[in-house]
Amino acid sequence: MARLSRGAAWARLLAAPGGGRGVRGLSASAPRATVMAAWVIDSYGPNEVLRFTENAPFPAIRYPNEVIVKVLSAGLNPIDLSMRGGYGAATLRMRRDPLNVNRSGGEFPLILGRDVSGVVMECGLSVTCFRPGDKVSLKPGSLSHPEAAAVPYVASTAWSTLVNSAGLNKDNCSKKRVLIIGASGGVGTFAIQMVKAWGGHVTAVCSQNAEGLVRGLGADHVVDYATGAVDIKLKTLDKFDLILDSVGGDTERWAPGLLKPWAGARYITLVTPFLRNTDALGVADGMMQSALTIATKALKHFSKGVHYRWGFFAPSGPALDEVREMVDAGQIRPVVEQQFSFSQVPQAFLKLEKGHARGKVVVSVDGDGIQ
Repeated sequence: MARLSRGAAWARLLAAPGGGRGVRGLSASAPRATVMAAWVIDSYGPNEVLRFTENAPFPAIRYPNEVIVKVLSAGLNPIDLSMRGGYGAATLRMRRDPLNVNRSGGEFPLILGRDVSGVVMECGLSVTCFRPGDKVSLKPGSLSHPEAAAVPYVASTAWSTLVNSAGLNKDNCSKKRVLIIGASGGVGTFAIQMVKAWGGHVTAVCSQNAEGLVRGLGADHVVDYATGAVDIKLKTLDKFDLILDSVGGDTERWAPGLLKPWAGARYITLVTPFLRNTDALGVADGMMQSALTIATKALKHFSKGVHYRWGFFAPSGPALDEVREMVDAGQIRPVVEQQFSFSQVPQAFLKLEKGHARGKVVVSVDGDGIQ
């Protein structure tokens, strides 16, 4: 099942249609299969919980604004790895069942994933911007499906952080000094290219063996974290207008000190306690705890003349439309570190689990290298 706005896909990935026929009460399209092949989990845990089945229930259109997508390629993200272990489980269970009428564990068997490139199979009655046979998410014409599957989640996160949280765009980014910590990962590789396309200056923090990659994407200066004393090295450089931190941990202690004080400079971290709080405390108390945490940190840093923010993935069709235009114009290219076949989903998760990302890990669901 995929819920889509124009250019943006919400999908359960790692699934391939197959089997018999069924009925779609809210669909304007012909009936499709009743079962499909999928990788599922029956409990949260390590990689061994992944299980292949050829009899996963085929999704049905439940609302008139939904579509069903035949997934041809799927991108993996670190959050998929975390959710395999139960991250966000209580929060998402509350979203699925706000009245708590279903038994605990009712989400299983669960299909993981959120990035997709594929073809629309069925459309709800109110869907006007997609038709069966359309490629999603309005796939850039210059990309294959495996490359396109590497785009939606990280591009939306980078866009949300740079545009919504940092206030940058193509008209005001010229000569802005941006520091990206964790620059060789999925979000980092997109953020580098966006800032450079808009005329900014990028300093990238990554390991030495990723230096060629980030420089090839446009980074002006590279700092190797593996040699230690990263904060000392960065303090020798000019102050920054923006810091995008996808690593968190100890970096939050020293990184805001690298910003230009009293100049509107912002430190934005993608590592937040939001879902951990709502998992542990419930939605209401967890949100209250998160609000208290960010308010305390924001006031602390504002007293020093800089702004503290959390960055999040935010689904946006218009944002992905902009990204698609930048991709087709040659300003951005997705970085696919390794591609796996559908039968190799457990190996893909293990690759992701090793860390030290160089872009994205992608699974070809319906053959390798499909155009």
